[in-house]
Amino acid sequence: MGTTVDAVQSGSTGAKARKYVGLGLVIALIALVLDQSVKIIVEQNMRLGQSIEVIPGFFNIHYILNPGAAFSIGEDFTIVFAILQSAVAIYVIYLLFRKVLSRSWAIALGCLLGGVLGNVVDRLFREPGFGFGHVVDMLSVNHFAIFNVADSFIVCSMIAVAYMLIRGRNLDGSIGDPPKKDQADKGEAEPSA
Repeated sequence: MGTTVDAVQSGSTGAKARKYVGLGLVIALIALVLDQSVKIIVEQNMRLGQSIEVIPGFFNIHYILNPGAAFSIGEDFTIVFAILQSAVAIYVIYLLFRKVLSRSWAIALGCLLGGVLGNVVDRLFREPGFGFGHVVDMLSVNHFAIFNVADSFIVCSMIAVAYMLIRGRNLDGSIGDPPKKDQADKGEAEPSA
């Protein structure tokens, strides 16, 4: 009897996990397509260095190529950023497939994955060459860095991740310390203090 109950619970957890994996991957794909579409539109309709004022004194579309990280830091280490961003993408995919049982975590990690992949695509497939490509940036807020759609997804997702971590929300959707492995296997809850 216990084995049947365990199998049913395991099956429902598996279905829930697949649902959240799918949600995360769809969000990542939307973020990636949106980022790359905006970059292509900017490249096809603007000259490098051109700026178009959108909200006077506050926001412009300013087309630049960035070989470095945020604020153009580390321009000589483009390949390192490509490797690090690829590692982050692989780790986020691992989390989505193996750990996430929560809609909020699936959304946050999907946004992070889509943003990271948007910039990885630039680094791998744009000039001057594979692994050394320059990231297309175009969103310019006065007195701040010029960034792109992928960067926006990354920052927003990291704010959401920080909030969930501060609130104690685990990848499985529970709140507080996750149950210990042996207690989780037995279905026992850790006594509260």
